[in-house]
Amino acid sequence: MKKKIVILAVLSAAYLIASSVAYATTDGSDKAMRTEVFEYRDGNVVCEGYIVYDETIKEKRPGVLVVHEWTGLGEYEKRRAKEIAEMGYVALAADIYGKGVRAHTAEEASSLATKFRSDTAMLRSRANAALEALKSHPLVDPKRVAAIGYCFGGGTVLELARSGAELAGVVSFHGNLDTPNPEDAKNINCKVLVLHGADDSLVPQEHVLAFQDEMRGSGVDWQMIFYGGAVHSFTNPASGNDPSKGVAYNERADRRSWGAMKSFFAELFEIR
Repeated sequence: MKKKIVILAVLSAAYLIASSVAYATTDGSDKAMRTEVFEYRDGNVVCEGYIVYDETIKEKRPGVLVVHEWTGLGEYEKRRAKEIAEMGYVALAADIYGKGVRAHTAEEASSLATKFRSDTAMLRSRANAALEALKSHPLVDPKRVAAIGYCFGGGTVLELARSGAELAGVVSFHGNLDTPNPEDAKNINCKVLVLHGADDSLVPQEHVLAFQDEMRGSGVDWQMIFYGGAVHSFTNPASGNDPSKGVAYNERADRRSWGAMKSFFAELFEIR
């Protein structure tokens, strides 16, 4: 069954337009899951996100922002958003690059990621625009919002925290840890969870140590969990199974890190 819904909201930094489609849950439950293409703005730039929620829950609930890998918003992040929504949250898969901007090769992905990682102000602005769009959704409790990200997205949610954004917590899955402005950690007012491959050669050890010093020096409530045998992009099956390439899926680390995130959310949102 397909159904079209149009929602228009005027916000200070964003507008929202959604076309809606229902889907069945994988566990066969009676949840009424709804997915929507979700447009919002960062200034004059239109971003096209993807939001998922359970229509059977009528009251406001926590929201979770999901930030994509370096290729841009795709099917992987949409799947993660669905999994989070099935836990009872409203999940918005953000679009950092902008509507229609997606990488199709590693070279394009590297160029896009470098463009945003080298302009911290722009990266934070895009992330904050997505966060504010999520908070403005009528089913979201704006006081209970978290952000997670994968690889490029992991680094992005850490920069979101460093910007001083008002949210309960951030989770980085195999994300970049370095920042040009480590002193900005003093702006972090949320809890931080970093889930990291112990054998991730794409994130140098000096970045790991510098990040830990950054967190300690700023008094942040932070956790960092290392997964033995895991390299970069260990949560994504599309990464393949050859760790010697520097990126590879690791089922055990994927499962354990997802469980760590769920426990973190339970703490953030005081779920018993």
